[in-house]
Amino acid sequence: MGILYTSFTLFSVVASPVVTRIGPKRALIVGTSGYVLFILANLVPTWYTMVPASLYLGFTASIIWVGQGTYLTSAALSHARENNFPEGPTLGSFNGEFWGMFASTQVIGNLISLALLRNGKDGGSVTGKNLLFAVFLGCMIVGIVLMCLLSKRDEKRDNTPTHSSFGVMLKYIIAPLKDQRMLLTIPLIAYSGLQQAFVWAVFTKSIVTPVLGISGVGGAMAIYGAADVVCSLVAGRLTSGLRSAAFIVSVGAILQAIVLFWLLLFYSPMDGLLGAAIPLFIGALWGVGDGVLNTQLSALLGLLFEDVKEAAFAQLKVWQSGAIAVIFFLSPSITLEAMLILMAASLVISFGSFLLLTLVVEKSSPVIA
Repeated sequence: MGILYTSFTLFSVVASPVVTRIGPKRALIVGTSGYVLFILANLVPTWYTMVPASLYLGFTASIIWVGQGTYLTSAALSHARENNFPEGPTLGSFNGEFWGMFASTQVIGNLISLALLRNGKDGGSVTGKNLLFAVFLGCMIVGIVLMCLLSKRDEKRDNTPTHSSFGVMLKYIIAPLKDQRMLLTIPLIAYSGLQQAFVWAVFTKSIVTPVLGISGVGGAMAIYGAADVVCSLVAGRLTSGLRSAAFIVSVGAILQAIVLFWLLLFYSPMDGLLGAAIPLFIGALWGVGDGVLNTQLSALLGLLFEDVKEAAFAQLKVWQSGAIAVIFFLSPSITLEAMLILMAASLVISFGSFLLLTLVVEKSSPVIA
């Protein structure tokens, strides 16, 4: 996973000009090829199949996610203008519905895993993996067909760079980093990646498994996903501009801060029903925070960087996937306490930067706020 997300980070740097050149719909379709190859590689999991598949998936994932952000923002803004709806709430609703559906895969995928991997036990062999990957491959094929049915969105603008030279492409990639608003958004973007990877690499291993065992991980992640779904839908509906986003992000940040300090200062594994319920409750709270960050970051980038959507969403994936890679590489070599301190410090820095962003935008663009 570390190799995958390092590749994702590096290729996200050049994803925006690629998406601009081929268009967001084609980017979505081309991007699926990496996921198909990665699933096939898992059927024969060796170093020689997984490493190349991970590297290629890093490239295609950068394309598909920049294309997703660009396509969804374009569709939301077009819908708002055609129907005379305010742009902020429309962006919030579109992103809330998308991330709600995306988070629902946490529930559905983990329930499928629970059903097919019936013989998985602590320290024992797991059967049914090939059937599970076959189901995932079938889902991918259905998704590809649906993507082909999407309407094409071409937004060629007079000021859109053609990327005829490396210098022009490089300037287009670096340009967002000269914007103060992007610099103030990056810490929150990075934290969103850290908190996602924390669930996958640390929470399941150090919090869930010692209490519920390996067989309980799927159920815990299903609860995490369910909370993520509900929060994404609600947060999307409540978004009307930067001020509402600031309030919603504050709620999510406070909940995740409570979890981090609770784990750091008070938590210890317990037996019995209460001991089993605590990891599930923690997963639900963390899912609320993840739903908040996904919906609000996507809506925020769509509002603040409408004219450079591809570059803005490329920056989102560069910093987000880079942070995820950091957690995957660090988690085997540092203690849980050190990881919790790192997460808490990152949350404080990112939330402070986001509050400063709201002040800067309100001062310069009160309409967006």
